[in-house]
Amino acid sequence: MSRRTVLGTAAAVAALAATAGPALAAGGTSSPRRAKPRADRPVDNRFWTSCADWRTGTAEGTAVVSAARAGLRIAKPAGRADYADPHTGTVATWEYARWTSPTHRSTVPATELIASWNARTPAGTWIQIELRGTYADGTTSPWYVMGRWASGDDKEADIRRTSVDDQSDGKSTVWTDTLALDDAEAGPRVTSYQLRVTLYRRPGATVTPTVWRLGAMASAVPDRFQVPASEPGLTKELTVPRYSQETHIGQYPEYDNGGEAWCSPTSSQMIIEYWGRRPTPEDLAWVDPSYADPQVCHAARFTFDYQYNGCGNWPFNAAYAATYKDLQGVVTRLASLTELESLIAAGIPAITSQSFLKEELTGAGYGTAGHLMTVIGFTADGDVIANDPASPSNEAVRRVYKRREWENIWLRTKRYNATGKVVSGTGGVCYLYFPTRLSARQREALAAVGIR
Repeated sequence: MSRRTVLGTAAAVAALAATAGPALAAGGTSSPRRAKPRADRPVDNRFWTSCADWRTGTAEGTAVVSAARAGLRIAKPAGRADYADPHTGTVATWEYARWTSPTHRSTVPATELIASWNARTPAGTWIQIELRGTYADGTTSPWYVMGRWASGDDKEADIRRTSVDDQSDGKSTVWTDTLALDDAEAGPRVTSYQLRVTLYRRPGATVTPTVWRLGAMASAVPDRFQVPASEPGLTKELTVPRYSQETHIGQYPEYDNGGEAWCSPTSSQMIIEYWGRRPTPEDLAWVDPSYADPQVCHAARFTFDYQYNGCGNWPFNAAYAATYKDLQGVVTRLASLTELESLIAAGIPAITSQSFLKEELTGAGYGTAGHLMTVIGFTADGDVIANDPASPSNEAVRRVYKRREWENIWLRTKRYNATGKVVSGTGGVCYLYFPTRLSARQREALAAVGIR
């Protein structure tokens, strides 16, 4: 199981390819109720992706890439800075350029925020993503570092990608990848925010990082042990590759003790390959040739967070997916299984995060403080079809879980652990990966859950 304990009890989440998409398995024919955007959704997403978006921010040495996929690059460095890599002990000087977003006023006075980004960082380059919130009382948070990230893992040229611990202002705290209020009931909540991305490279170099997508999900999910039951609305199953993390137990233990903790990168690899992307033989040359499914080892290495000491950093997984050609990745929350049905109907699977006791999910055979699995469809009875990487073999990965049990363990914000202590739940967190070229139906389904 993943060792990610979903913000931990200290955080106390008190508020909680082709244009038409890959082929579908036989038998998936019915259409769900169309999910419509709602003003009362407890989730707000804002992403900067277009030339027009990038031109609204404040540029310090960055330029807009006007291409099929718009982005930011270093045009003229704004300055130099030293960075002491805490995971290597190396101190190096880097030149940088920076872009700061305009202030985004969230439709949801938020108790939690999670940033996402899609970028390419050639060897010897990296990016830092920061977020600054404005509270309902008019005060502002510091610029919190939400990630220092490189797509590569060159031991000589690249920094170690990392989250940053010990960031707090007495009102909110960063827990690995999530900015959460210290007291969601007393507040004050985050009503607006800015994002800032700094692009780094070696002094005098001509290569540059390119950032294609930057944004955040702000949310205030109702505090609850139980969620309302939804009515089934779809019978459909997507054909998604099946990979077991258990196949990799003991392999590359430097990446969070090997496969037993690789639920997140294993799930990511399934969806990446669903969209027709995968590492090249050259990419996989470092993997022991005796290992099955070497691409899963690759995903674990390139999602690994050296501070968290694991592969379960949510935005790092989305960023890894987006290193593949014309693929995008975001972290968000969904409000219901109905919204997830609408995505599946459009051919878009989702990676979901949940935590549960063994007896809370019939047929799982395990309990977990935090686990990722891939939802690929729904049965005629409305039950959830999931590719669960916590399975003994690839053949056993496809599981059918009872709808009511599954939606509750995914959408709740509070639960009891094995000792009877109240701990947090994920409140509907999911990763969505999708190509830049989408059908009209896919665009509509994503827009209905706030992703553009």
